[in-house]
Amino acid sequence: MAGTTLKIGKREFSSRLLVGTGKYSTFVVMEQALEASGAEIVTVAIRRLDLSDPKKESLLDHIDRNKYVILPNTAACYTADDAIRIARMARAMGLSDMVKLEVIGDEKTLMPDTEALLSATKVLVKEGFVVMPYTNDDPIMAKKLEDAGAACVMPLASPIGSGMGILNTVNIRFIKEAVKVPVIVDAGVGTASDAAIAMELGVDGVLMNTGIAGAKDAVEMARAMKLAVEAGRLAFLSGRIPKKEYASPSSPAEGIVK
Repeated sequence: MAGTTLKIGKREFSSRLLVGTGKYSTFVVMEQALEASGAEIVTVAIRRLDLSDPKKESLLDHIDRNKYVILPNTAACYTADDAIRIARMARAMGLSDMVKLEVIGDEKTLMPDTEALLSATKVLVKEGFVVMPYTNDDPIMAKKLEDAGAACVMPLASPIGSGMGILNTVNIRFIKEAVKVPVIVDAGVGTASDAAIAMELGVDGVLMNTGIAGAKDAVEMARAMKLAVEAGRLAFLSGRIPKKEYASPSSPAEGIVK
């Protein structure tokens, strides 16, 4: 991967693509997609795990803990207390002290409740969690989350599962300027170009689920997303040419015989 490693808390990762584990047609397809993505961090929605029967096949049975770091998430939590409870449960299960913290504020849009998110972040940081909060594209809230001890901030590109890509590139840039912790774009990435654009803005990583799992060929899309994240990062580090209103010849005019 081009550039330095992605640092979250005390851990470092080579891949800047983080992927989810929901919505796949089968566990086998999920396993193949994870492999193709090159990701090292995979998210798991704790509330969607069936833990009633220890002998029953589980999503966790299909994630190689030697290859991937499991990032528990608090998806489907609508209060700070609920999100805190799920984070504690995940740690008690031995999954991780890292948590992708989600507190949803609206069932229709699935937009985050940032006030509750900030409150939950403060509690979990004090308890030693490495908190990775999913938030809106607001640089003010991003800074508040950093000040509360968040290990990174994860602003949405557009609504969860919408596939609309980055709707406000200006705010993503403002967030990148506002905080020193890693910025990982989360939610709304629909195709490889969305991922590349995000990385070209200078963010530190991209997290996605539906964009891969919902594709006609999830495995090939996972591979495409891997390459897009790498290409976008390399383009950012390389420094693009400035945009100009008028044409500029590729070959200089000096030396041309008239």
